[in-house]
Amino acid sequence: MLSSLQPTVPASYLRMPHAAKGLTVGLFGGSFNPPHAGHALVAEIALRRLALDQLWWMVTPGNPLKSVRELAPLAERIELSEKIARNPKIKVTAFEAAQHARYTADTLALVKARNPGVDFVWIMGADSLRDFHRWQRWREIVLTFPIAIIDRPGATLSFLSSVVAKTFDYARVDEGDAPLLARMQAPAWTFIHGPRSSLSSTAIRKAAKG
Repeated sequence: MLSSLQPTVPASYLRMPHAAKGLTVGLFGGSFNPPHAGHALVAEIALRRLALDQLWWMVTPGNPLKSVRELAPLAERIELSEKIARNPKIKVTAFEAAQHARYTADTLALVKARNPGVDFVWIMGADSLRDFHRWQRWREIVLTFPIAIIDRPGATLSFLSSVVAKTFDYARVDEGDAPLLARMQAPAWTFIHGPRSSLSSTAIRKAAKG
């Protein structure tokens, strides 16, 4: 029910983006509180290295593992994301809010059910690997779509020690085959090296407080 949501969020952002059958689409979710150039860099690297047709920049209502006290309004985070995500292949969306999807596993299941014939890949920054096994039904996430892990400062070697990498070591795909990842059957994941930005949303919020 859209009436229960913040009225300042345009309805277009509360609908799942359209992707025609046969396309490859990256799913890049986060609270983006606030979004910054580091996020845009991850998105651009993913688009290029994974040879994607689209990337859905999914602004989540909130992260169950993070405090919501400092969470900016959804409409504000969407607006800021639009200013940063300038590539026409990037679709900023907040459809999870309309679906009341609390966990990533639920979101991915919904995306898969509604988009037969579209090949998706889940995109995450390497800094999220450390706590990934704490996510609700994290194994289900790995088994739903292939995953591309994009390098982040201080996290380059995290994939070696992370629970998910150790659990699904047999499903790792060579980085050179990244353009094929979206077409592969899960579980399949790769670690993508590349330019890294030291920006972080946490640091930006702290700086704003003075």
